[in-house]
Amino acid sequence: MGDYWDHRPQPESAVLVGVIGQEQTEEETTEYLDELAFLAKTAGVAPAGFFTQRIDTPNPKTFIGTGKLQEIKSFVQENEIDLAIFDDELQPTQLRNIERELKIRILDRTNLILDIFAQRAKTSHAKVQVELAQYQYLLPRLTRMWTHLERQRGGIGLRGPGETEIETDRRIIRDKISRLKDQLVKIDRQMSNQRKNRGKMVQVALVGYTNVGKSTLMNQLSKSEVFAENKLFATLDTTVRKVVIGNLPFLMSDTVGFIRKLPTHLVESFKSTLDETRESDVLVHVVDISHSNYEEHIGVVEKTLEELGAGEKPVIMVFNKIDNFSYVKKDDDDLTPELRENLSLDDLRKRWTNERRNVVFISALKKENIDHLKDVLYQSVKEIHVKRYPYNDLLY
Repeated sequence: MGDYWDHRPQPESAVLVGVIGQEQTEEETTEYLDELAFLAKTAGVAPAGFFTQRIDTPNPKTFIGTGKLQEIKSFVQENEIDLAIFDDELQPTQLRNIERELKIRILDRTNLILDIFAQRAKTSHAKVQVELAQYQYLLPRLTRMWTHLERQRGGIGLRGPGETEIETDRRIIRDKISRLKDQLVKIDRQMSNQRKNRGKMVQVALVGYTNVGKSTLMNQLSKSEVFAENKLFATLDTTVRKVVIGNLPFLMSDTVGFIRKLPTHLVESFKSTLDETRESDVLVHVVDISHSNYEEHIGVVEKTLEELGAGEKPVIMVFNKIDNFSYVKKDDDDLTPELRENLSLDDLRKRWTNERRNVVFISALKKENIDHLKDVLYQSVKEIHVKRYPYNDLLY
């Protein structure tokens, strides 16, 4: 009876495609496709099949080989699949050729992330940033939108009008890009003034890979309700809250999560959002310790921070989700080298505590070790506060 009355539209189905090449191992490709599946689900798409191919260099016409393309085509037709999503950015020609062969919509990783950002943008600032990134992505791909002309062509006659329409659209999009950039400059100026008006209060920024629990942690520390959800990019806009630990007030900002292969257009568009990171005094790098590839996530975040010019800032490493952590204990007589999945939480705690100065293991969801984190935060902020206000007796 429940099914009879359920009129909700079924999610679109998709095949996910990745390549194993000189830059990526088979294990990495599998991990990336798992992440692509998570991205697809976040966008409201149901993954229905995974395809990988080992190639040294992508096919300039169809990205993957013709044999693999035919294999995907058979699967698509047999299972009535709605779209194919590729884990890498495709060139306009590749998009067009693959679409012509599979006869379904084709998305690449960039397009998918842009779609999620468009769904998640709530404030005017985020909406302008996403719209700008979308138009910058769309501009070189405009010819793909006019492929219907080829089916009508039949002769030379329709060629001119098609090109004219494309050129008109290009001009319109360039104008929109120009206007959106002007809008962003104005908004950025306003936000910069807001940051200045906060005075010289110590600023702490939460950074980390997407979906590591930054917003949940923000809620615990600031006692405020910031949108937190088990989906990628739950937070797009930077949220700034005043936090007080003991007698020490400071500002804490929650920033957009980083991700590998983050589209260049998005990084450019969201530079102003990331200014919160650049202008902060302390970074709290939140890591999902329960994730099998947490070390690679750390690398992605640290590389992005370097690119933003924030690589030298004081960092507190916060390993979150200890409540979700699991490992496989090796037999005593097993002499093979220990792998990540064989290390206990205590092993990892010892290792990271030896490597870094400020390391805390917590569960933001279960509120485990939050007091320890507050102590470490207090000391880090106090060091900066005392230097900034040497005669302030607040802390003495």
